[in-house]
Amino acid sequence: MNPIQLSIFANRLSGICDEMGAVLRLSALSPNIKDRLDFSCAIFDAEGRLCAQAAHIPVHLGSMAYAMADLVRGRDWRAGDLLVVNDPYLGGTHLPDVTVVSPVLQGEDLLGFAVTRAHHANIGAHSPGSMPVSTHLEQEGIVIAPTLLKQQGQWQVSLCRRLAGLEEAGTLPAGNARFADFAAQASACEAGARRLAELAGAGRASLAQSFDALNAYGERRARARIAELPDGVYRFEDWMDDDGQGQQDIRIAVSLSIRGECAALDFAGTDDQVAGNINCPLSVAAAAAYYCFRCLMDNDVPACDGLFRPITLSAPEGSLLNARRPAAVAAGNVETSSRVVDVVLGALAQAAPQAIPAASQGTMNNVAMGAAGEHGWDYYETMAGGTGAHAAGAGLSAVHSHMTNTLNTPIESLESHYPLRVRRYAVRRGSGGAGRFTGGAGVVRELEFLGPASFTLLTERRRRGPWGLAGGLPGEPGANRLNNRVLPPKYQGEAVAGDRLLIASPGGGGYGGQE
Repeated sequence: MNPIQLSIFANRLSGICDEMGAVLRLSALSPNIKDRLDFSCAIFDAEGRLCAQAAHIPVHLGSMAYAMADLVRGRDWRAGDLLVVNDPYLGGTHLPDVTVVSPVLQGEDLLGFAVTRAHHANIGAHSPGSMPVSTHLEQEGIVIAPTLLKQQGQWQVSLCRRLAGLEEAGTLPAGNARFADFAAQASACEAGARRLAELAGAGRASLAQSFDALNAYGERRARARIAELPDGVYRFEDWMDDDGQGQQDIRIAVSLSIRGECAALDFAGTDDQVAGNINCPLSVAAAAAYYCFRCLMDNDVPACDGLFRPITLSAPEGSLLNARRPAAVAAGNVETSSRVVDVVLGALAQAAPQAIPAASQGTMNNVAMGAAGEHGWDYYETMAGGTGAHAAGAGLSAVHSHMTNTLNTPIESLESHYPLRVRRYAVRRGSGGAGRFTGGAGVVRELEFLGPASFTLLTERRRRGPWGLAGGLPGEPGANRLNNRVLPPKYQGEAVAGDRLLIASPGGGGYGGQE
């Protein structure tokens, strides 16, 4: 393909992913998907190699890129099939993130796959929001091994009812709000599959050649960028606050080797998996590492499997970043992935000091809450914070950063869907680290409960602030309070009407010594 053909093809694939995202957002019922945009869409080739993704959530798409080939290999795909999976140890991230895969067929020929992954605020955990302070995978909700959600166009009713939280015997739960989000994912996948089939009008061989050309181009661009980094071994380490079960200061270490056009990350020295739920499968660690290298690339580089071919990584089996089943992982996908970004960027900053910022907030500030019963509800949100300052200027304030690329739930949506009132929502002035350039500020959000509810907090950077670079100072740590009582970083509790929960997110690290 000549450069013009390649650019048109890459943009058409990206357009398919964008359309899938629009279908999913407009079809879903939950604020978590339609307002916060906690979902991702991608196109894979017939071998399960990433070929395009929308600008959605890095931890979703990087982990899919790492694991999709194993997930789709060797299956007898039929037109109208839809595969569903959320098992973290079989290509997932954590249980609320559910992946739906649609094969794209032309006659008997498999062309590729259209894939969505979306966060479901209720996936069957015992605590509302399905983000518990857990010690075992089964406590975190329904574990879905790779299973057909649709078989040759027919909904598998018993599975649909199970996903909707109903007894498996019965009719399709078409009016069930929980099932509606799965149906929205199915619609988005089917829309993507139709568009990819249209794009493949010239046949399977032509499409496969185009996929190969795209990934070869992505690989060339990645190798060229890595080759600009000086050869060497760069080491960095950082710590998780705690695991929610009494263990504190949990170490994540990386050794980054740059050799010519290749990069290798070795996470040896990272602590063993823990009792709490900050463990993660290797696919999540890979997603964080891939994301960091993607940030080094120019915006016009296509997001595809080729970008990751020059990058290898390893982590000791049974460690925090390569946990063994049935270790709990609910917070690993959101909090540990954020710290992996910090350590990889910390290592890269030694190789490319002008290109890497100080640490951003380093947490997603996960808040999950709700109530059971006839009028039960489930709410989940991640919160913005400050980003790190850099050689060219100050950090950004009150934004989601790195592994989370979602929005906040608008106050109007939150108050209309849930028995909550937002008492305060403001930029946390002065929370960014000082330096020649100041880190971005976090936010303060205070919620008042209008009725009894259970709530869970899975947060980080409450004991250590995000680090600064080149003499810049750390950002302010975050804080959690219930009625002015300080809560630990990982906490599960009960609230009554009138209680107020305040979350203050960390500021980003500063850059450069103060003049």
